Amino acid sequence: MSRYIRSKRFGGTFFFTVTLKDRGSCVLVEHVDLLRECVRKVKSKRPFEIVAWMVLPDDMHVIWKLPAGDNDFSRRWPLIKILFTKALKEKTHYKSSVWQERFWEHEIKSDDDLKNHIHYCYLNPVKHGYVSSTRDWPYSSFHRDVKLGLFDIDWNGLLHTE
Repeated sequence: MSRYIRSKRFGGTFFFTVTLKDRGSCVLVEHVDLLRECVRKVKSKRPFEIVAWMVLPDDMHVIWKLPAGDNDFSRRWPLIKILFTKALKEKTHYKSSVWQERFWEHEIKSDDDLKNHIHYCYLNPVKHGYVSSTRDWPYSSFHRDVKLGLFDIDWNGLLHTE
C-alpha cells in the first residue's frame, strides 16, 4: 500500500476536492451560509486567498493560495469541517461528522494548470447537470470573478478578454 505524501510547498496555490460521506446529500447547498461563516472564521485565524470556490450539494472544489511562509492547508480543512459539523448539529438532526475523512489536493504548478482548475471548478455544476450555464449556479466565486471583470457572465469556458 502506498503512502500519500502531501505537498510541503510554502505560499503555494492548491486545488482541493472536499466531499461529504453521504454522496446523495444536499447539506452543503442547504446550509451554504453556515459553511461560509465557518470558512470566514478559519480564514480570519489562518489566512488564505480564495482563488475559486464551487460548492455542490455533496462536495466542493476549491482553489486556495496560501501566504508566503505557510504550507499548512492540512490544518485549515479539519478546522472548517469541525466548525461546520458542530454548527450543523446545533441546527439539524445530524449526530456525527458529515464529511469524508480526507480531502484531495493538487498543487498548482503553472498558469495553465491554474486556469484549467478554475475552469473545472466553474464548469462543474454544468457538467453534473444542475444548471445549463455557470452563471445560473449561485454557490460559486464565479459571480465575484464576473464583478472583478475576470469572466463574462455568459462565459463559455474562455477567460474574458477585452
